[in-house]
Amino acid sequence: MIRSFLSLVLGLTLTFAGLPVRAFETAATAAWVYDMTTGTVLMDKNADQPLPPASMSKLMTVNMLFEALRDGRVTMETEFAVTARAKGMGGSTMFLQEDDRPTVSDLIHGMIVNSGNDACVVVAEGLAGTEDAFAAQMTQRALALGMTNSTFANASGWPDPGQRMSMRDLGILGVRLIEEFPEYYPIFSTTTFNYKDRAPDNSHNRNPLLELGVGADGLKTGHTEEAGYGLVGSAKQGDRRIIFAITGLPSDKARAEEAEKIVGWAFRQFSEKTVAKAGVRVAEAEVHLGATETVGLVPAADVRLLVPALVQDSMTAEVVYKGPLLAPLTKGAEVAELIVHVPDLPDRRFPLVIEEDVGKAGFLKKLTAAAGVLYDDYIGTPDS
Repeated sequence: MIRSFLSLVLGLTLTFAGLPVRAFETAATAAWVYDMTTGTVLMDKNADQPLPPASMSKLMTVNMLFEALRDGRVTMETEFAVTARAKGMGGSTMFLQEDDRPTVSDLIHGMIVNSGNDACVVVAEGLAGTEDAFAAQMTQRALALGMTNSTFANASGWPDPGQRMSMRDLGILGVRLIEEFPEYYPIFSTTTFNYKDRAPDNSHNRNPLLELGVGADGLKTGHTEEAGYGLVGSAKQGDRRIIFAITGLPSDKARAEEAEKIVGWAFRQFSEKTVAKAGVRVAEAEVHLGATETVGLVPAADVRLLVPALVQDSMTAEVVYKGPLLAPLTKGAEVAELIVHVPDLPDRRFPLVIEEDVGKAGFLKKLTAAAGVLYDDYIGTPDS
């Protein structure tokens, strides 16, 4: 493995005046903040710890329903029955009655805006027959989606020792809902929903960021005595989108303040930079038995990453490849990796490809190379 160290970009050191950026000191007991545009984790505080998710776990129920819509198992107009068990759910509700036949659209709005526990049970029973069966499906599906610290005992987030999610898992789920279901995601920015005019006091979306003008457009709050106050949120400003998950705040006021601080910090303390252009050489690799002794390495796409607005140290980078590369080589073949080290952020890795075709060496060059190997072997043999 050959490692070539260089300063970004192409020998140019990028230095920013000022003090090093400091990690945001969140008051949340656990938090995960992610820049979706560049794929950068901006904050990780106890992010993999399984915790009671409260109503934030309703996002998984919503995901299961979105998947049923995408698969054609239901439509927005499909009506579900309301059982006595669903009607009897306590906590947040959309006030369903047993003679109601809410549509899928009604139930989605009821879960997202009203945080309706009754709506979640209706969905669970309507898709899987029983809530227990649905919870088992949720757990299995979460694992398949890479949410390795999530288990479900119910569809609503009702307190249960078997109901656990990590902040990273909630963030992963939020990213999925945004990227995989763009036709349904705008529902998360709905501010009010009042099913059959039954819930005037519970018709307002609890997401504290939606009306602050910070680009927020989702996703879901949560609160129980055990979990504290939490939020899975997302905001978009310009070309950048962030998503975050926090929990363990002591009040809804503290949750609102912390969420607004995180959004401000994520957008104001980091800027997106192009540090290497697609097709522009950033390094050279050695070539064995080729028509040339080296070949250029270039990014296949622009290398864009987040840079802290105030850093004292320079960004650095290294190119890693297994070499020397054996000819022939084809332009565009991925053979190396550019690893960028940015202060206060995880390393970022980008593929590098061959800049141009390199043919095999001619006969005389091969013969010379072979002779050189034989000479080195002979000279390097100690006397017996």
